[in-house]
Amino acid sequence: MTFPTFTSTQSGPHARGKELGTDRRRQITGNLAGYTDLFTVAGATGAQVRSWGEQALDRTAIWAPWLAEEIIGIAAGAGLEPWQLAVVNARTEILAAIDAVGHGECSTSVVLPAAGPARTVQTWDWHDHLRDAPMLWEFEPRPGHVVRTFTEAGVLAKIGVNSAGLGVHFNILRHDTDTADLGVPVHLIARRILDEATTVAEAADIARSATVSASTVITAVTASDAASIEISPAGVSAVPPDADGVLMHCNHFLDQELAAGERHATERPGTYDRLRHLRDHVEGLSAEDLNGRALAMLGHAPDDAPVCAHPDLTQPLNQRWETLATIGLDVSAGRMRVHQGGPCQVTEATWQTF
Repeated sequence: MTFPTFTSTQSGPHARGKELGTDRRRQITGNLAGYTDLFTVAGATGAQVRSWGEQALDRTAIWAPWLAEEIIGIAAGAGLEPWQLAVVNARTEILAAIDAVGHGECSTSVVLPAAGPARTVQTWDWHDHLRDAPMLWEFEPRPGHVVRTFTEAGVLAKIGVNSAGLGVHFNILRHDTDTADLGVPVHLIARRILDEATTVAEAADIARSATVSASTVITAVTASDAASIEISPAGVSAVPPDADGVLMHCNHFLDQELAAGERHATERPGTYDRLRHLRDHVEGLSAEDLNGRALAMLGHAPDDAPVCAHPDLTQPLNQRWETLATIGLDVSAGRMRVHQGGPCQVTEATWQTF
């Protein structure tokens, strides 16, 4: 099983978006329908969702007008209104606005070895009814600068690498200052980092330039440097690796000041168990072999930390979680390796190189 891939041939933002939207129309409209269902179950009205989409697009147009143009182009190609594509890109912000909660989510590990490039792996957990949303997308935001991203159909970026040797992992957070007054979507911060940054410091500066309404952590990685860039309306903090070059992150703030407003862990305490699991398996997560790193992540509830999630089909769709992908970045080569599913299904043959 592999994820669908698309390589853009167009260079301008609107044209690039329209090309993607035209080619992936069915997948994009299906992703929008899945999020519409999720928002409805979580308690949002159609009028609220449209207003939030319009607001997200307006904020994006101020912060990065070329990204707003790309969203408009994707919408045109997919036969949708621009606000509808903005809704898909702002799904984290809308879920924060609704104050939606659940018990799944992602785990990320980065190890900077004494010799050789960074060794990374993460699980990406999301709602099982959206398992057909992920895709792999390659494009050149400027000549000679290639970006490859694992994302959801219609979303401008998520986890990825660029040809300058920088990559990003992605985990959701929640903070007391999250608000329904929508700001720049955090997925677009990840996209702009991939488009523009060549260093971890540049990635953090891009994150600090955005006014946000929802929280997340973007772990930026180069061959020899890394930081978990924790983003919230209360501020941005770049958390470095420890003295041994180890940087682990789940779904709670690690920065001491931002952690004072922690929301996610109070409602989803499993994030602490997952972080302990990662720290207890540093040796395996330091392995040069990605397959070994993925297997070191493996843990199932209730007997172990819920790093590898499987949906409980007795629950409503907003409370069903599945590990939809396991991903490692090769920042030196500007590529990623992706496995469809959780660590418990990993073998040497299941990795898709992109």
